[in-house]
Amino acid sequence: MTHWTPAIATLATIAMPNIGYAFVSNTPAPARPTTTTRLHMASQPSIGVFFGTSTGNTEEAAYLISAEFGEIASEPIEIDEVQGSVAAEFDKFDSLVVGTPTWNTGADEERSGTGWDEIYYSEMQELKIAGKKVAVFGQGDQISYSENYADATGELHDVFESLGCKMMGYTSQEGYEHDESKSIRGDSFCGLLLDAVNQEELTEDRVKNWVAQLLDEGITESSGEAAPVIAATPAPQVEETATVALDDPVLAEEIIAQVKTTRTGYAAHYNDRTDKTMWISTDGKSSYVTSGAPGYE
Repeated sequence: MTHWTPAIATLATIAMPNIGYAFVSNTPAPARPTTTTRLHMASQPSIGVFFGTSTGNTEEAAYLISAEFGEIASEPIEIDEVQGSVAAEFDKFDSLVVGTPTWNTGADEERSGTGWDEIYYSEMQELKIAGKKVAVFGQGDQISYSENYADATGELHDVFESLGCKMMGYTSQEGYEHDESKSIRGDSFCGLLLDAVNQEELTEDRVKNWVAQLLDEGITESSGEAAPVIAATPAPQVEETATVALDDPVLAEEIIAQVKTTRTGYAAHYNDRTDKTMWISTDGKSSYVTSGAPGYE
């Protein structure tokens, strides 16, 4: 367990972490593949598994997911270890499966408390990964933080989506006890949400079912092939609708006025390389992408 300095401990108290670091999982992570095993692979893995972690629960989930995919997936890679070379690492794979815990509960952005927060609006904005297939997963505590369950997973999803990635792996909210989550898109979660504190016994089956779903959706197929539509987990339509809405000059002016005068509504993140703006609602539940700069200071 990490021993916090007094200053960091104060910050953690204010942040109200979404996962309790006092809880330790009783389920060992699958054995990590040895170098020898990787050298005898028939080919380079097509799916890269990346994660950030605070207590080890998200790392454990990453190993379960990697093991379930088998040799088509990489050994899990901690995002902190590849800062500065994220583009090169992501380029090694046709598809990505990425995961995060939630630490900065209730924050509008940078909610994970991991290395993801360091690269979301800096290094990742330089990436050219439009069209890459991406699925997200996350850990959270749906009982202690029922109004902010696994919020950081939603931000992870939105950043990749804003870069033009093809998002997949949406899952049903059935079987969970949360009240609210910034990871909800439409009627579904934007990826696989786990709870090592309250529903650890469901983790293995949830991982198995999710990996099977991703394979059915075509995560291993080339980007030129259309992935099957899974009726039980439809992709939400919020971005398309919202993009049209933001193209409405009158509504756009109303949103801009709200942001400028009350700091409510939508906050903008402009990527000058792609000349696109990602708008994130202040409650973190929706994000929209428009062409060009936001158009206000």
